[in-house]
Amino acid sequence: MTNFATTRILLLWFSLLLLYVSNAHVMAQWPVGRSTKFFDFKVQTKRVSKLCKSKDIVTINGKFPGPVVYAQEGDAVTVKVTNESPFNMTIHWHGVRQILSCWYDGPSYITQCPIQSGQSFTHKFTLVKQKGTFFWHAHVSWLRATVYGALIVYPRTGVPYPFKHPFQEHIIILGEYWVKDVVQLDHTTIASGGSPPPPDAFTINGHPGPNYNCSNNDVYTINVTPGKTYLLRLIHAGLNTESFFAIANHKLTIVEADAEYTKPFTTDRVMLGPGQTMNVLVTADQPRGRYSMAMGPYMSATGVQFQNISSIAYFQYTGAVLNSLSVTTKLPSFNDNLVVQTIMDGLKSLTSVNLSKQIDANLFATVGLNVQKCHSKTPRQNCQGPNNGVMAASMNNISFVKPKISVLEAYYKKINGTFTEDFPEVPLQFYDFVNGAPNNIPNNTQSLNGTRTIVLEYGTRVQLIFQDTGTVSTENHPIHLHGYSFYVVGYGNGNYDEKAAKFNLVDPPYMNTIGVPVGGWAAIRFVADNPGVWFMHCHLDIHQSWGLGTVIIVKNGKGDPETLPHPPTDLPRC
Repeated sequence: MTNFATTRILLLWFSLLLLYVSNAHVMAQWPVGRSTKFFDFKVQTKRVSKLCKSKDIVTINGKFPGPVVYAQEGDAVTVKVTNESPFNMTIHWHGVRQILSCWYDGPSYITQCPIQSGQSFTHKFTLVKQKGTFFWHAHVSWLRATVYGALIVYPRTGVPYPFKHPFQEHIIILGEYWVKDVVQLDHTTIASGGSPPPPDAFTINGHPGPNYNCSNNDVYTINVTPGKTYLLRLIHAGLNTESFFAIANHKLTIVEADAEYTKPFTTDRVMLGPGQTMNVLVTADQPRGRYSMAMGPYMSATGVQFQNISSIAYFQYTGAVLNSLSVTTKLPSFNDNLVVQTIMDGLKSLTSVNLSKQIDANLFATVGLNVQKCHSKTPRQNCQGPNNGVMAASMNNISFVKPKISVLEAYYKKINGTFTEDFPEVPLQFYDFVNGAPNNIPNNTQSLNGTRTIVLEYGTRVQLIFQDTGTVSTENHPIHLHGYSFYVVGYGNGNYDEKAAKFNLVDPPYMNTIGVPVGGWAAIRFVADNPGVWFMHCHLDIHQSWGLGTVIIVKNGKGDPETLPHPPTDLPRC
């Protein structure tokens, strides 16, 4: 009897020891959601006919735009992505902060290798203290041209919007469409050393609208009831063009930007850069009729070819007969910088914020285009940039080069030779950034190529100044930071001057993509409290292809809540 009791005690002690060892090995855990939403994404090609021509495009589940992911604040989201296409694929969950889930962020060669044809990868993340309008999109080559969709996160049950509940909600996704294959376009553009062709059409929810050939019936329409107020969830999923949006004879009241509530701000039109989202309220308060919703270009650079034909959708009142009033939209001029500044001036956080006045890391990054010298033996084919050079783009004159394996995997596994930790925290030389290049070689800043990163200790309070440069042309650059939102505490025209700059530390907007003003600067602040490897880049895809980006590595802090968990077992291999 005694031996039996002793054996039971030993077995119990051994089980507890195994449990302790197991828990000690697991270490950090991903945040647990209130409930889990499951989605199945199949990457598939689909034949579509637009603009008088047919072609195969890459889609998710055969839909263009792709399926909407619906969730609530605090939910866990699980998405299995199976690649049935012939192309490499990754999916990025734009604006999701990925708290302790950096492995699932999605930018190719930054947090993961692409999902190859025939492979699958399951994304798992929790929507920690986030709600609003987000979107997902491909983050490899130019496949984002057709692989995108909305991610709508509602407040917790019983929590109302901070404005009167709308009669209906509608998702409006702005896009760009090319007749040619976009993967081939990406390759040929980079090989040429020159600029990309403009899109053949702009699209609203995948529809070009009646301004384009063969598109009279390829039009998106919202049917509205007189007197009712509608919430439009605007998402810019386009590749290379920033866009104005307006509805004829109707006011738009902005109530959210980049999935954060704002003080209500009413305007005739809005501007979104690729990667930006915005919620607006619009009331059907006009005579019964059909009113055009228009998307047109904002092109702040000079000497750039762009599509100047607007995409049209319809805001149509119920009861309007076919020959009733039809009103067209008047958009701002393509280079109306004042309209863009006025909209930015109107964006304020809904409530006051408590920003620390102490800064631990004060960073300064120039953003812009430059031209590298031609070294090709076939310059006519490969050096079609200005002055017979090769187009490039850079931050602090460093053009980012994606490695052969992901930066996150190399960092986590301590694989040498993949990246360096020497991205300059300020430009290597200061000059008149807006009005001239620093040397006598026309448009050539002698930029360096490399996979250079910024490394921050956990909890670092960061201020980062983005400065536009005019080496090739000044331009508004939508800069997106993965893994974080940030307070836009200041912006202005010309070269940044610390003594003259005016900051808003009371109610600055909280965003994840900031349009650095054309010929100007923007200042952001955030706390580096999410460990991992985070891509920071221009959301104009051609600029990203040319190297306008870098990586911020945030080290682990103390204990499980500040430590990145182990990689998932199904992480794609290169």
